[in-house]
Amino acid sequence: MEIHQLSERRACVIVGLCRSSHRYQAKPKNDEAIRSRLRELAEQRRKFGAPRLHTLLRREGHLINHKRTERLYREEGLSLRLKKRRKRISHLRVVLDKPERINQHWSMDFVSDSLYNGRRFRVLTVVDNFSRECPVLEADHSLTGQRVSRILERMALTRGLPEVITVDNGPEFISKALDLWAFENNVRLRFIQPGKPVQNAYIESFNGKFRDECLNDNVFVSLNSARQIIENWRLDYNSERPHKSLNKMTPEEFVAKHNQNQKAENTKLKLVQSMG
Repeated sequence: MEIHQLSERRACVIVGLCRSSHRYQAKPKNDEAIRSRLRELAEQRRKFGAPRLHTLLRREGHLINHKRTERLYREEGLSLRLKKRRKRISHLRVVLDKPERINQHWSMDFVSDSLYNGRRFRVLTVVDNFSRECPVLEADHSLTGQRVSRILERMALTRGLPEVITVDNGPEFISKALDLWAFENNVRLRFIQPGKPVQNAYIESFNGKFRDECLNDNVFVSLNSARQIIENWRLDYNSERPHKSLNKMTPEEFVAKHNQNQKAENTKLKLVQSMG
């Protein structure tokens, strides 16, 4: 404008630019508050990557898009070191059955760990394949088939029982006690093929998260201490941990939304029937 001796208004008209746009000066973003909270969350959730941390930030009311979260995540040096999976051309991809409702299909397995003194203990892990809920994590030095039956009976009082439970061929799962319990309660036990854990992928995926985020991240000085830490992790997993497979909802949020949709569908169906 100075070179051609034009006024601001005339110059803007010539180039087709709004005067307010010409005068606008970008305000530097103050990322410090978000950076601080991101560091806090990353410290609390050391196994969470940028996508899950972004979900947590959004839940807390931070107006931030995923690109900005990823940029701050990298700049703060928070990136996880992930092991690259080896591709195996001989392994066929297994298509899993997709349940359509809660308590339709569960999966069970065992995970082992040790106390600080070296004594081993085991954890019975159970997952609802539809909602990804974990209804129980039972830890003890010994867990027999009869004990597993009692644990399932206890769960029946609070949330009901599934139609099918997928398990491996471990001695606890092929025991007469569990077989009798399943028969009496009309629950079908589905056994995977020996050496084919991929056929029980729901629980295998859960076990990986459980070991990575809980067992590997804590020192257990006693069995009671282990039980408390494990139970706290289970409650957090169900109520706070966002799941990619659940559209970034927690299992409890997913169940609540599913129940709400079912209630609406039932109301609509009753209305149609009454009109018919």
